[in-house]
Amino acid sequence: MQKNVQEFGTKFENVCAILEKYKCNPHMLVPILQEIQSAYSYLPKDVMNYVATALGITPGAVFGVATFYSHFTLDTKGKYVIRVCNGTACHVRKAVDIIKTFQNELGLSDKKQTSDDNLFTLEEVACIGACGLAPVVTINDDVYGAMTKEKTIELIEKYRKEENSDA
Repeated sequence: MQKNVQEFGTKFENVCAILEKYKCNPHMLVPILQEIQSAYSYLPKDVMNYVATALGITPGAVFGVATFYSHFTLDTKGKYVIRVCNGTACHVRKAVDIIKTFQNELGLSDKKQTSDDNLFTLEEVACIGACGLAPVVTINDDVYGAMTKEKTIELIEKYRKEENSDA
């Protein structure tokens, strides 16, 4: 494992620690992948191949689990993950306009979900469970209700301003 740790750096040390925590038990694949995704914010392909080898299972088995469960992602995500609800209540209250505003302001599309600066990732979800706030948006763990195009633009500006003040 030492050679691989040197190749992949500090975050790969985390993968090794996670594997050791679960004693390289292939039956613990889901929690292993959950912890790895927490460390990386996605599941890198090279790490999943390493996990397969360490657990003594095929890469196909690891990729199969990673692609079956919707909470796993194989793509990098921005620092701020924006989820726009497009469930019935939100859809009726023009969630599509909110999605389009985020796309226009951040240079995104249905195929390109992460901004060029890797700050924002936009996802459309079926339901957030806050129908009374429709249309509703979450950014990481923060919830924003009664969204409009204007509020959407203000929200983007707020997060960009916070990011610039941290720099």
